Amino acid sequence: MSTFTSKTDQILVSLENRVATITLNRPEARNALSPELSAGLREAIQWASTDDEVGAVLLTGAGSAFCSGGDVKAMSKRNEGGTTITAEMQFRDLQARHHGIGGALVAMRKPTIAALPGPAAGAGLALALACDIRIGADNALLTTGYAAIGLSGDYGIAWLLTRVVGPAKARQLMLTSERLQAPQAMAVGLLNEVVSGETLQIHATEFAARLAQGPTVAYSYIKDNLDEALSIDHATAIDREADRLLKARTTQDHKEAVQAFAEKRAPKFTGI
Repeated sequence: MSTFTSKTDQILVSLENRVATITLNRPEARNALSPELSAGLREAIQWASTDDEVGAVLLTGAGSAFCSGGDVKAMSKRNEGGTTITAEMQFRDLQARHHGIGGALVAMRKPTIAALPGPAAGAGLALALACDIRIGADNALLTTGYAAIGLSGDYGIAWLLTRVVGPAKARQLMLTSERLQAPQAMAVGLLNEVVSGETLQIHATEFAARLAQGPTVAYSYIKDNLDEALSIDHATAIDREADRLLKARTTQDHKEAVQAFAEKRAPKFTGI
């Protein structure tokens, strides 16, 4: 079995049934994104995206929160102490971190699931939005939160939010920092499912495991099609779907699925 060794205990990683579970592990700080946690998360995502034994990724948080976003206490210390780092260096650092975490989640061609045991705010909400599917506990609370602390947004949240809930709702949520309870969040599309807190991890893990056993090459093409859906015209979409469909037809997974259908049994996908 493939393994990943985290360099920090602020990130926990396990691999079972082809599901890589990545847990943000700063429960005392509601899993706020410290530099150490961010670096560990970036490395874990990179491993999960490239390791052939990983079929799906489940991102979650330890304790009672998913992720409260940036570490506001650290922001306060930074503002009080000032910095000698140039604006250009700060930009390059943010750019590398945001592309390496949020950008890498969006770019990953494997199914990604966010399981929210509680609040997701700011960058934490952006990380959840970067995943394909979001499952929340019934006590989860979601908010952009940026305007409330005088910030404009990061990790591509405006782009993600606009595509998930539409431009009008995205503007409302970004400008007001409105706090949405789980049922409200599901109603506007921020969550795909809401389950009890007691069953969240079991349900999300089982959901991820089903996807992890699926046709990984087809998943990759499906995600390509979906990513392009809002940026190309219909005729171009038809052409590109046709090209990817022809490629998918050549895979052993497609042939196995067709044979399994004829034999009235579940297919056994191998990712080739």
